[in-house]
Amino acid sequence: MMSFALNHMTVPSLTMTQAFGLARDLGMSGVELRNDLATPMFDGQDPNPDMAADLNILALAEVKAFNAFDDSVFDAAVALMNQAGACGATAIALIPQVGGDPISPNGLRAAMTALGPQLEARGLVGLIEPIGFESSTLRFKSLVVDLINELDMSAQFGLIHDTFHHHLAGEASVYPMHTKVVHISGVTDSALDSGDMCDHHRVLVDRADRLGNVAQISELLRGGYCGPFSFEAFSPVVHADIDRKASLSRSITFIENEVMARAA
Repeated sequence: MMSFALNHMTVPSLTMTQAFGLARDLGMSGVELRNDLATPMFDGQDPNPDMAADLNILALAEVKAFNAFDDSVFDAAVALMNQAGACGATAIALIPQVGGDPISPNGLRAAMTALGPQLEARGLVGLIEPIGFESSTLRFKSLVVDLINELDMSAQFGLIHDTFHHHLAGEASVYPMHTKVVHISGVTDSALDSGDMCDHHRVLVDRADRLGNVAQISELLRGGYCGPFSFEAFSPVVHADIDRKASLSRSITFIENEVMARAA
């Protein structure tokens, strides 16, 4: 049976408590919380290990431009780790720089080398999410996997496989055994070229999806991935949905049925 989760970006107008309630109503396994929403993370409370009750807090997002590594990135990452430890989250999300000034080609290595011991000391995982936009400084999962293996840090770092960014990057391989969370969203606008797809085009996955979500999910499952598939939709249309539960339920049913049909 597939496990689904809810990234708070999909329902940014909901409080954390409301997002937890929606996830429970849908039978989801967990929620990802964010520090980049108008709604304050933890609803403005001090984080505590009981706030999620029977749900998992899969990750706190995010440390931006983590591979443009410097003291400020280190401090931001450690602060997020401390919040993760306080609320019982299992991971933090690390996002590469997109656009802006050039960064050192050694930034990824420097970040992983410095943050690995901090993560290990707290029993956390750093989830690295390659971003598929052409302006991204880290587009391909293969670069992360190679460095995880070289540094022997598979206990400290893993991948977020994002179906949107995987499509944009055009990367052929998936890495199910290095993947800890999968972000799912669809793009259904038939007039868009792939190079013109942006976050605000990301909706829930249905039959009109152009990103190949079902194929990506099926490949990850065949390769041994057994973690959650977390809905991360940025579209204002999704954010304005007045019946979020029904819409998410339809998407879950569609994905499960299509993945089951492929496996038959």
